[in-house]
Amino acid sequence: MMSRNSGFMVDTLTLRVALAPDLPEVLRLYAQPDIDDGNILALADAKRIWARMASYPDYKLYVAVQGTQVVGTFALLIMDNLGHLGAPSAVVEDVAVDPAWQGQGIGKAMMRHAMALAAASGCYKLALSSHLKREKAHAFYESLGFERHGHSFRTALPAEPQ
Repeated sequence: MMSRNSGFMVDTLTLRVALAPDLPEVLRLYAQPDIDDGNILALADAKRIWARMASYPDYKLYVAVQGTQVVGTFALLIMDNLGHLGAPSAVVEDVAVDPAWQGQGIGKAMMRHAMALAAASGCYKLALSSHLKREKAHAFYESLGFERHGHSFRTALPAEPQ
């Protein structure tokens, strides 16, 4: 059985929990137009947030590494539930693959890894959301067995509580 911290090999691709030195490359991946549109979180802020994520019992940032280069990333939260007879659920967030490496199976390997980790944790589902305009991403997720389910709702919140 695969542990949540174990590495996972697909050919020469390694999937592993992100380390502090990976953060600059992760931020570079998030600067893509479909994600943060060229904006990059300050490294000091990223380190603070990453450290806070590490304090959660089952919230981890993963990277896909080809050789020594970070070519993809995703975050996985496995959360306990009182509903669903106590079965945990999982949420994937912040999926990104370097544009130069897209179409080479990296996203597929990352999502299969997330699915395996969620299944090993006894999760009854793995959920993710994707912006309506990202039709190529929707087709990708559907090719992996994800299905459109229900509706996703969100509300913009003020930067500071009122």
